[in-house]
Amino acid sequence: MSADRRFEDATALAQAFAAGETEPAEAMQAALARMERLNPALNAVIHPRPERALAEAEASAQRWSRRWAGGETLDDASGVGVPFDGVPMAVKDLGCEQAGEFHHAGARFLVELGWQGSLDSHLYRLLSGSGLVSVGRTNTPEFGTTITTEPDAYGPTANPWSLDRSPGGSSGGSAAAVAAGIVPVAHGNDGGGSIRVPAAACGLVGLKPTRGRVSTAPRLGEHRGGFAVDGMLTRTVRDAARCLDIISRPAPGDPYIAPPLGPGESFAGSLAASLPPLRIAVSTGGRGRASPPVCRAVEQAADLLARLGHRIEPDTAPDGWFSAELADHTIVVRMVGMATELAGWAERLERPMTSDDVEPANWWSAELGASLPASAYVQALEALARWRRRVMSFWNADPAPGPSTPDRNGFDLLMTPVLADVTPHLGYLADPIDGARRIAELAAFVNQANLSGQPAISLPTARDADGLPLGVQLHAAHGGEGLLLAVAQQISEADGFIALGDLPQESS
Repeated sequence: MSADRRFEDATALAQAFAAGETEPAEAMQAALARMERLNPALNAVIHPRPERALAEAEASAQRWSRRWAGGETLDDASGVGVPFDGVPMAVKDLGCEQAGEFHHAGARFLVELGWQGSLDSHLYRLLSGSGLVSVGRTNTPEFGTTITTEPDAYGPTANPWSLDRSPGGSSGGSAAAVAAGIVPVAHGNDGGGSIRVPAAACGLVGLKPTRGRVSTAPRLGEHRGGFAVDGMLTRTVRDAARCLDIISRPAPGDPYIAPPLGPGESFAGSLAASLPPLRIAVSTGGRGRASPPVCRAVEQAADLLARLGHRIEPDTAPDGWFSAELADHTIVVRMVGMATELAGWAERLERPMTSDDVEPANWWSAELGASLPASAYVQALEALARWRRRVMSFWNADPAPGPSTPDRNGFDLLMTPVLADVTPHLGYLADPIDGARRIAELAAFVNQANLSGQPAISLPTARDADGLPLGVQLHAAHGGEGLLLAVAQQISEADGFIALGDLPQESS
């Protein structure tokens, strides 16, 4: 396979393996060649592992040879018949620990220590066990605490659509690698829009799963107060569904468990579900909360859903969805979380952490978090729990696709923007004076799903005046990933997605 040959997505590449059209070592060589050519401008993959990736791809090729020779069935956990064995992926350098691989979380002190993972996380075991092969770990802001990927430790990652724009964050390195076609899928995590924001900025599908759907074992428990969950960035809905089938397997002792699927069910199988007309609320947050281009993108997506037979109710959102008090409670949890993160590193390193170790914003956050009484943290969690119960009544209790029933009086989905404005230039959100305010304004639509624990998905449905992607977001009830994926697939099949194609930076 030539270095320029690409496939639509991971599913298409796996089907090519099954048909004998190409094989994993060739696909990996193409991915590595593309990374070598594009990564210097993107700065997406910061810990490449070409030798190990090629060796793992060769092992995958041997497994495919045995399948062909033995006539083995190609069924896998995703229920669609062809495993991802040998498909290249990338892993975000935050969480998803890999034994013997660099793991720096965007932090200078870990770079200086040359810190490496000492074990394979539950999540990485699931990914590698499915046959996915990592080309390396991707750039992330320090500890993933912002929505742009510009860490002091490794420098900024560029958006493949325009190298002077942010790719979003904190999974910006992963999003850039997928959007540029280096890999078809990449790991990310989302504690405040960190999968959905880069998906919107880079023209990808970004699914934030339900709280507890993806295990944080063995190191983490209530990750970031329960706000954060791991997931994947993909080019297509079908890849998003198949990836979720791979990674959604709980581990003993998990603090949260998402509602399980029924016997024989899979997220990939939900794509073929026959959808009844759904009741979909649409909100851009009221006057001035989202820019005109973003509002138009939401309106266009809502119009498409209406043409597909769904009932659209504009200017509708759960009571309290945009409550100003959420920020006060959220910041307490996040600051205590930052203090806890640094205290954990101090314990592991057997020395105190200092302001020289981390970026100023995170040090300030940790200092304030350490000064708060335990009661403030508990009170914030209780307030958020009350808010969560308040907003949950907005959704139908049963989020599964299926025939409408007389007692389904709530909404099936909520559509909002992902970002409140177009993708910003690099430096805009990292500004030491105005950056925090700008982030708060831009991220007005993403934190709610982290606080509620609900699933949400970013879909690449529009472009701005400069031709850059704009994402819209769908939220479902707790456990409703199957419905999100089914509707996303319906939008995709109606040509509702923008095309990735060849990105502008490739011709430069």
